[in-house]
Amino acid sequence: MQNYQELKVWQKAHQFVLEVYQITNAFPKTETFGLISQMRRASISVAANLAEGCGKKGALDIANFFQISLGSLHETEYYLLLSKDLQYISNETFELRDLEIKEIKAMLISLIKTVRNISNTK
Repeated sequence: MQNYQELKVWQKAHQFVLEVYQITNAFPKTETFGLISQMRRASISVAANLAEGCGKKGALDIANFFQISLGSLHETEYYLLLSKDLQYISNETFELRDLEIKEIKAMLISLIKTVRNISNTK
């Protein structure tokens, strides 16, 4: 597998993590060990599992880590919605970040399919 930093999906996921950190800096301090921690950990997991998957040898192992990354992205998506509903973020911030999530999700799904197809042809 290639260097994870060269993957466009990893680059977008990493940028998204940085944005999550900025957004959650403005959350109430009462959420430090709740939503802030959960949202940061889930978003980090998206990029981290992409990186870890790139370090694996077999296509099935790689696809598994990418699938975990997708699950973490879904989790992050929910935390973003919850943040909007709790009025910790504006509708505009939600819409912008939600578009980013959808883009990352589409890229991840495509990557997972590609890796699985490689595994099926061997």
